This record gives sequence, structure tokens and C-alpha cells, in this order.
Amino acid sequence: MKLSYKKKLFLSLLVIFTLFTAGIIGLEQTGERRSKTESLEVKMDAYTEIIRNAVSENPVFQKQLLDNLAGLFPSDMRLTLIDRKGTVFYDNIVNDVSVMENHANRPEIKKAFERGKGTIIRFSETRQQEYLYYAKRMDTYCIRVALPYDIQLRHFLKSDNLFLGYIIVLFAVIVIVIVFVAERFGKSIRQLKDFVVISEKEEMDFSTMNFPDDELGEIGAKIIDNYKQLKNSKLKITQEREKLLQHVHSSGEGLCFFSAEKEVEFYNGLFVQYLNMIADEANSDPRIVFSDASFNEFNACLLAGSGEKKYVEMQINTQGKTFSVGINFFDDNGFEMILNDITRQEKTRLLKQEMTGNIAHELRTPVTSIRGYLETILEQPLDEDKKRYFITQSFNQTLVLSELIQDLSLITRMEEAPQSFHLEQVNINRLLEELKKDLDLLLQEKSICMEWNIPAELEVNGNRNLLYAVFRNLTDNVIRYAGSDVRIWISNYNEDNNYYYFSYSDTGVGISGEHHLNRLFERFYRINEGRTRDTGGSGLGLSIVKNAIAFHKGTIDAKNKPGGGLEFLFKLQKR
Repeated sequence: MKLSYKKKLFLSLLVIFTLFTAGIIGLEQTGERRSKTESLEVKMDAYTEIIRNAVSENPVFQKQLLDNLAGLFPSDMRLTLIDRKGTVFYDNIVNDVSVMENHANRPEIKKAFERGKGTIIRFSETRQQEYLYYAKRMDTYCIRVALPYDIQLRHFLKSDNLFLGYIIVLFAVIVIVIVFVAERFGKSIRQLKDFVVISEKEEMDFSTMNFPDDELGEIGAKIIDNYKQLKNSKLKITQEREKLLQHVHSSGEGLCFFSAEKEVEFYNGLFVQYLNMIADEANSDPRIVFSDASFNEFNACLLAGSGEKKYVEMQINTQGKTFSVGINFFDDNGFEMILNDITRQEKTRLLKQEMTGNIAHELRTPVTSIRGYLETILEQPLDEDKKRYFITQSFNQTLVLSELIQDLSLITRMEEAPQSFHLEQVNINRLLEELKKDLDLLLQEKSICMEWNIPAELEVNGNRNLLYAVFRNLTDNVIRYAGSDVRIWISNYNEDNNYYYFSYSDTGVGISGEHHLNRLFERFYRINEGRTRDTGGSGLGLSIVKNAIAFHKGTIDAKNKPGGGLEFLFKLQKR
């Protein structure tokens, strides 16, 4: 049976004090016994001196004299005289001493002849009872006196019971103190034990725990306080961990955490998805990054170690995609691997790089023209007509620059700040009527007929300026590239719960080579070099059309008509 702390403490203190008390009682009784024995020895020594003096005054041995002397002593005292050889030549109890055994080996006799005197309590073979023997050596013999070790003598030799009673009372008091101390300590220990057991299984009410006002109580209270802080910290860590795991699972990056021994600690599903797109063979174990050839650069980086760098990034190009591989090194030599599909970002980067080159190219021509015209005016002697001509040409080139800047600004705004465009109900019929009025002179110059079949009540929830830009840029393209005597036809050929479907077609020259149709909406794309510059325009018209329709949750496609000309099919969200 397992003992409680209280019982262990009580039993330990009880055993220690019991042993201590027993030792004190034993020492006291031994000392008391020795003291009383010595007192009795003094009396018995006086008896021997009386006998010695009497014998010394009567040189001739007289048995009668010794018998008379023995009568003066206690009646039960035994008197014996023994010579150096151990022969008994007188005993007041035995009449015929010749039958007595030799006493040379008696302990008290041996001590007397060796040390002068000897004392012992032993059993007498002659009298068949215990005696206290005292022997004293004379010149040629030894005088021995003995008293029976009976009840009277035992009472005389028994120690004082007052001290023993005092010890017993003290022992009882100490036991009570031990019980109190053990109970006090046991209560604190029991509360701590209950706290440990209950806290592991369920919530506990700390207000019910009252520790005693002592050092152990202070320790218990401090443990409870530390436990509360630890529990709160653990709760916060758990909450933060849940947030982190939720973030990792919902992250747009593939994440995997490895220990210093390259053991997988945690990863999300996107990591495995990207991993299988990169690796040669499909596998759900993230550790294939350490063996697959596609990750050779990654493993070389791990082998080299982090050094002073805490983050390293590299790229893997495979299956027509570009992946970013990042490594975060931690202080415990563990690391985090981050996989990202950056194909779209790379395409965007390359597109922006190409766009920057195209913009520079588009700006270079009008700026060069303007510079040439102005240099000619400043350096050459020209008549007024020539000067006016060059100034007019410079002005036209500035219009091209202004249109290019406006178009670039519009595209950038649609891509980066679409929320800045105000939405309203736009009537498409009225929008087309306004457009036709604005382009009337240009349409007449090219003998272009613009017609449409749109329900009068058809309205789109969108941005009026962007919708105007859609139809304006499509019409500008017809004016610039379709030729003369062309008919433009706009219709709403279908609708469903979410979209209106439109067709915008012309009867112009169209586009030779269908491979150009998929690239018409790219920025600065030209079917043939110089076409945009020769006919004017920024080269961004159809790109603006595509972005404006995408803003209205729609799509657009282009195709050649069988009878000639182009047709654009697009849809616009109703609401």
C-alpha cells in the first residue's frame, strides 16, 4: 500500500523520536543502575573491611568468629573466603566446604585477584539462585560477599520512575506535535497533489484552494500562480498556432516545414500540388525534394548551409511554368520551404518589360518628328508657308503623344484602380447616337455608314466613359483601316439572365491571315509595321476595348466575315 506524505512524515518523525526516547531512557536507567550498584558495592566493601579487620586481629583462623560476624550482617548475605588457588575455606551457608568446587574461575574471584575487587550478578550453582557478588582481594586470600538478586534488591536497583514518567509525557506531547505538523504539511501536499491530478483532467476552481500561512503555503500559492500564467500562455500559443495553421492552409503559397534532421513537421495541400507539377513522378511525400533531380540546386543550397543568409530564393522552370523556391533557415537548423507558381508574374513582368519597350518605341517617333520640325524651323531660313507647315506637323505629333498618354493612363487605371470608375445605368442607344454625332465628319469623309439595331430601353449597369471607349475605339479602327464606302452594323443578338450579347461588324477590307486575330487585343501589336503610325492612333485602342469589357465582366472575340470585313462579338453584364 502506498503511504501518503502525511503518514510518511508522521511515521518518520515518530520512529526518530521513539529511538531517541528509548536511547535516553536506556542511558538514564543504565546510569541509575550503575550508580545504585556502586552504592551497594560501597556497603558490601564495608562488610569485607569489617571481616578483614576481624580476621587480622585473630591470627588463628576461627570459624566461630566468622559465624558470629555473619550474624551481624543481613541474614541473607552470603560470606565466603577463598585462597589464591580458588579453594573455599569458609562459607557461612555451606557447613562442609570441602565438597564445594574450586572458585578460581569464578568471574568475581578472577577480577578480585587481578584488579583488587570484582562485582557481578550471576546464578549460583550452589544455591541455585541469582546473587550480586562482591569480592575483594586480601594478602593471601579473597573475601567474597553476596546478596540474593531477589525482588527487594531488584527494587533497590530499579531506576527512578519519575524520570520515566516525564519522558513518557514528553513523548506523548511530541507525538501530538508530530501529528499536527504532519497534518499541516500533509494538507499542503495533498492540495498540491489534487491540483496536479485535477488540472490534467478538467478545469478546476482555484478559489477553493487555501494553503496554510507558511513557507510551503507560499510555495503552493506561487505554483498555482505560475500554473495560471502557464495555462494562459499555452492557450494563447494554441490560439496563435491555430491562426498560423489556418493561414498556412489558406495561403496562396506551398509551405512545408522541415526539422534539422530533414523530417517533415507540417505542410499544406498546395505544397504537394506544386511538388507534383515539378517532380518527375507524382508523390504525396514532401521528402522527395531531397532526391528528385529538379531540386538539385535546392539540395546544393542546403548542403552549403545558410551562412549569414536567413532566406535564399531560386527558380525552377518546367512544364512551361516557372516556380519560385524559397528557403527560410531557422535558428534550430530547421528550415521552411516555400513553393510558388510565378508563371503569371513572370509573364506580367515580361509583358511590362515589352510594354516599356513598346512605349519607348512609340514615343520615339513623334518626339523625333517634333524635334526635327523644330530644329528645321530654328536653323533654316524658311518662308511663312514652310514654317506653318512644320509647326502644323509638330502639333499633329503632339496630338499623337497626348492620345498615347491618355490611352496608357486609362489602361493603367482600369488595371490598378478599377474601383475609381463610377457605375450607373447606361442606355446603349443614346450612347451610340452621341458617338455617331462626335464622329460624323470623319465618317462622312470615308463614306462610312453607321447603323445599329438595339432595343431603345436596353441599359447596362456600368461606367459610361468606358462603354463609350469600347464603341469609339472599334469605330476608330474602322475609320482608319477598313477603307471607304464601308457599312458598320451593331446589334444585340442575344441576352440571358446575366448578359447582353453584341455584334459589331463592318464591310471593310478585314484582316488577311487568321493568326493575327488572336493577337489583335495585345498592346502595340501591329499586323504590319508602320500601320498604326501611318494612319494615326496610339496602338492601344483594342487593348482598351478588351480591358473595358473585362471591367464589365464580359469577354470579346474577333473574326473575319465571309463577305469581307471584321466582326467583334462581345458580352456585357446586365447588373
